[in-house]
This record gives sequence, structure tokens and C-alpha cells, in this order.
Amino acid sequence: MSAHIEARGLVRAFQVGGRRLEILHGIDLAVPRGETVFLCGASGAGKTTLLYTLAGLERPQAGKVLFEGSDLSAMGDDRLARMRNTRMGFVFQSYFLLPELTAAENVMLPSLIGGRARMNRARELLDRVGLGDRAGHLPSELSGGEQQRVAIARALINEPGILFADEPTGNLDSHTGGAVLGLLLDVSRQDNLTMLIVTHDRHLARRGDRLLHIEDGMIRNEQDA
Repeated sequence: MSAHIEARGLVRAFQVGGRRLEILHGIDLAVPRGETVFLCGASGAGKTTLLYTLAGLERPQAGKVLFEGSDLSAMGDDRLARMRNTRMGFVFQSYFLLPELTAAENVMLPSLIGGRARMNRARELLDRVGLGDRAGHLPSELSGGEQQRVAIARALINEPGILFADEPTGNLDSHTGGAVLGLLLDVSRQDNLTMLIVTHDRHLARRGDRLLHIEDGMIRNEQDA
């Protein structure tokens, strides 16, 4: 099966003072379409850096990322931004909802950036995540779990092919976090979305298709979740 997203020899490094600190050490990874992969590892292991580099939010010093046949590493900033807006969805630990916008307006925001307002789809997605009756509420009027559901709906507004999630349950209690993860998994399977999720919780990670353990910027082992 061909890869939906692929890393080849991925190296990511930062300059700290006069020293070069290498975070990713030549990572190779291929993820087929529709697969849910969890990235686990200790704090500082490189899992979030790997996620952000795969998503084109950070650029590698060496190697390349191929997504749907296109080399993200070779794209200019404008084309890369369009790719992220139209073909990728993002869910983060912090919900990043604009406090002055309603739930529906927050969901619609990426479609506005893409040049078309999709309020009807925003309301449909809120129904899908169980918040149809909260569309007119501000983030301050929603619980943490509800805000993360709004963020998931927002990630889906432009019908992406892949979802990237960075500790999406990190600010939630275990019960709410489990429900949010369940929602993400249901959505990805219903829509045949590829999904990469960073988490420190190996118990949650077993609910995916594959678990990768990241240690010192390398994939140390690979197993079915």
C-alpha cells in the first residue's frame, strides 16, 4: 500500500547558543492512507518535533516529507500554507479558540481563511461532535471537553485528508480525554482519514492502529497498538 505521508531521512536541529542540537536523527516513516499512528515517548524525545515537521509547521535541515505525492520540504511558504489549510487538520493540547467568536464561528474560521465561509458545514460538524445545541456559545461558556470538540470540528471544516493531533487529551481528565479520543478515532475511521497523534499515555495509544516509540529523536521500536 502506498504511503499517504512519508518521511525520508528526516533531520531537525536547532541552534542553542553556539551549539547545534539535533532533535530528529534521520527518521524514516511511511503511513498508509486511513491509518491511525500514535507517537509516544518521554518529554523531549522529539515526538512533537516529528509531528510538526511532518505537518510542514517546521522545516527539516535534511531529508524530506512527502504528502499525497508532494514534497512539503520543497514548497514555498504560500503553497505550504494552502496545503495545510485545504488538506490537513490540526488539533492541539490547547484549544486555540478565539474567545470573541462563537463555537460555530470558530469552526468556520479555516474556511474563511481559505476564501469561503462554510457556516452550514460548521453547524453540521458541531452536530456531529455532539454540540449542535452549543453553536452560539462562546468558548468561555464551554467546558474543556466541549472546547476540544469544537477544535476537532474546526479541524474537519475543509475536509482534510489527514489529521495531526498534539496531546489532544493533555488538558482533560481521563474520562473526558477518553471520550475525546474516541471521537477522533470514530471520525478518522468513518472518513478514512490518516491520523497522527502525539501522546504520553500509552494506554490511550493502544486504541490506534500502530504505536511508535520515539526516543532521542529516533523511532526505537514499532508495534501494532
